[in-house]
Amino acid sequence: MSHMTRENRRLLIVCGIVSSMLAASSCARGGAQTSAAAAEPRTVAVAAASRADLSADMVLTAEFEPFQEVDVMAKVSGYIREIKVDIGDRVRDGQLLATLEIPEMQDDLTRAAAAIEEANAELAAARDELQRTESAHQMAHLSYSRILEVSKSERGLVPQQEVDEVHSRDLVAEAQVSAARSRVTACEQRIRVSQAEQARFKTLYRYAVITAPFEGVVTKRYANTGSLIQAGTASQTQAMPVVRLSQNDLLRLALPVPESEVPLVRLGAPVDVRVPALDRTFPGRVARFADKVDQSTRTMKTEVDVPNPKLELVPGMYAEVDLETERRKNVLSVPMEAVDGAGGDTRVFAVRASGSIEIVPVRLGIETAHRVEIRSGEIAEGDPVVVGSRAGLKQGDKVQARAVALAGGASPKD
Repeated sequence: MSHMTRENRRLLIVCGIVSSMLAASSCARGGAQTSAAAAEPRTVAVAAASRADLSADMVLTAEFEPFQEVDVMAKVSGYIREIKVDIGDRVRDGQLLATLEIPEMQDDLTRAAAAIEEANAELAAARDELQRTESAHQMAHLSYSRILEVSKSERGLVPQQEVDEVHSRDLVAEAQVSAARSRVTACEQRIRVSQAEQARFKTLYRYAVITAPFEGVVTKRYANTGSLIQAGTASQTQAMPVVRLSQNDLLRLALPVPESEVPLVRLGAPVDVRVPALDRTFPGRVARFADKVDQSTRTMKTEVDVPNPKLELVPGMYAEVDLETERRKNVLSVPMEAVDGAGGDTRVFAVRASGSIEIVPVRLGIETAHRVEIRSGEIAEGDPVVVGSRAGLKQGDKVQARAVALAGGASPKD
């Protein structure tokens, strides 16, 4: 029994030694694997710094307005005899909108024509009288010339009193000629006055036909057939318009540009106009600006013209305008995700050729939705910069760079 006990003890000792050796071997392999795992570099997402054309935009909201809009008034008073258009009708420049009924104006035209005829008759009589007086003057002057010649050649033959009488008749005839000529001139002037009056009535009568002053859309109708329309010739009258006409094939957007951005507004600059109601974007351009800052709002009124040939846009719709305030071409840029602003300093984490991290302080320029300009800093075109998580990264850390594709057209590079 003691013999068996000693054998069992020996066996237990051998098994313990073997177990210790196996455990030691296992621990050694585990430690080696842990060290190997600790030595493997961390994988980081990178994108390449590249050159691009960048622009700074400012988003402003405005409401579409017609390029021009007017209430079409009547120049003369009258009743609507016929109205040709209604709300929503597209009209051409000069197209007939309505016709007025003005009976008294036709009477004025008839009276003016009669006045011209009367003046013409008086002119004819005046010219006949002028011709008669000219003939009488010729006879009187011829008689005076003969008697005067005889009295000079044969002194005492013709009494001086007779010579004076003939001379007097000659002067009277000459005065009658001058009076007849004056009557002719007066009649001619009266004819011109009557013709001018007739032309004025004709001009006013033409206003009985109301036409479109420009191509547009009828947005409101005020009058119907039989409505009495007052002459819209003074601002203080309560004259009723016929229709309201809007030019909608070209619309305006009045933008309040902040004072700080006023120097950057460029005439003719293209803009993108987003219309949330249609979920579409339309092209426009900066057409005009006030060139003066409003003292109450500290903004400058700037107008953008938006073509609307298909009338898809309606005045009154809201729009968001991307107003470009600055543009720089072929500048060095990095994705927005690469910029780190921790600690108040702007920097990027560059991955150098050795695979180590270098934290580079940079000064930024234009920022867009996806990229930002690098104005200064030790970053060159093609350098990979970290765009993923930078937590725990320090200067000199070894990393494994993995290029990723980002929004905005970034071109990643290992």
